[in-house]
Amino acid sequence: MMKKLLFTFITLLFCLPILTYSQQDTVEVSIKRFIDRGIKNSGELDFEQQKVKLAQNRIDQAKSNRYLPKFELNTQHGVVPGVESDDPTLSENEYYLDPNLDNDWNNWAVFTRAEVNAIQPLFSWGALKNTVKAAQSAAVAAREQFNKKEANLRLRLFELYQSYLLTSEIMYLLEEAEKKINKIEEQIQDKQNEEDSNIDESDVFKFKVYKEEFKIRAAEVREEAAMTQRIWNYVLQADDNTVYMPDTYFLDPVQEDLRGIDYYRSNALSEREEVAAIDAGIEAAEFGVKALKQKNYPTLFLGLSGSYANTPNRPRQSNPFIINNSNYASASFGLGIRQNLDFFSMKTDLEKGKIKKRQAKFLKDAAVDGIVLEINEAYKKASLSKVKVERIDNAFVTSKKWLRQEQLDYDLDMGDTKDLVDAMKKELELRVQLKREIFEFNKNMAALYRKSGLSVMEILNN
Repeated sequence: MMKKLLFTFITLLFCLPILTYSQQDTVEVSIKRFIDRGIKNSGELDFEQQKVKLAQNRIDQAKSNRYLPKFELNTQHGVVPGVESDDPTLSENEYYLDPNLDNDWNNWAVFTRAEVNAIQPLFSWGALKNTVKAAQSAAVAAREQFNKKEANLRLRLFELYQSYLLTSEIMYLLEEAEKKINKIEEQIQDKQNEEDSNIDESDVFKFKVYKEEFKIRAAEVREEAAMTQRIWNYVLQADDNTVYMPDTYFLDPVQEDLRGIDYYRSNALSEREEVAAIDAGIEAAEFGVKALKQKNYPTLFLGLSGSYANTPNRPRQSNPFIINNSNYASASFGLGIRQNLDFFSMKTDLEKGKIKKRQAKFLKDAAVDGIVLEINEAYKKASLSKVKVERIDNAFVTSKKWLRQEQLDYDLDMGDTKDLVDAMKKELELRVQLKREIFEFNKNMAALYRKSGLSVMEILNN
């Protein structure tokens, strides 16, 4: 007996860590934390962030052109023979006077030459400065485009969080509905067992059909809930031992009051990322046109060049008019003027820049038109959703009274099965519809805020 107890104890001791590990931890997540976590884990935003970094890199590249845009070092290396002269009267410094100077194939040495060239612009009529400003404006446009992507993602995450609450609410309603259906089924069976039962069999068959249809809808809702949970786990990058769920179990309408449409329209035209990005694009085009104009003028620059060559087996010539390409040193610097003479190409580039500038301005006009239409559509949906929530809520209250009355009448043998089932069906339909309309209202309000350039998080703060 003791051996069996000892074996059982040891088995439980080894299995306990496994059982503990297999249990899943439930973590409650607020909507703010859910959205922030989803933003942090978004691969789409990581991709868009690289565009912002590229735009910033173009600024650094434009700024770098202001200081030594050309600074090059070239080197050459090789093995060359020495030289020898048959004229004993000439020194090595006078070898260039020997017409019969020949290579010494028995004397080899390493040849090394280095050349340095540098150019520093001094005056370019502001072309470099405007190029930098154009790059800075383009970076602002890239940042605003990134903000737009982030705001759109916040809206999708808000809707995903609300959808989890919706499925949770409907799951709870299904459980309650199943209890009511089972209770009514028991009451019907009791009625059928009575000797003087006057129950209509057609109502019983209708009830059974409704029960099966209800099971189908319940299965659909459970699958939607499972899919929502999987999406949550993916967004939050949950491991197999962690289950994330909302920190609230109720789907309530947002408390933000619906203001006049002029408020949302004016805010959209001043705060939307597209407008800010287009404005920055217009500035970039304007600075680009200025830079192209200034490139038509000559540029004053300071030039520097130096060259050094060394070959040990070849003599250096001291005569300034004679250069030994394998053994010498030289340096020079001075002012210069650079002028691009391809005027036809420059004219074409300037016209191209002006077209881009006009295109950006027309794009803003089109964007404003589109934003106004979006605001009108979003405001209509939010207004209609608000009315639906209010009216369906009133209808739901009435349906509860109806169901309660039919239940009392049925218990007192004053009602019939059909009315009771109809009241139950209507009460359940309105409860589910009310939750769905609250979800649509919250989603439409969030969309209205997003299209108005307002943060979705502002809805949660009110």
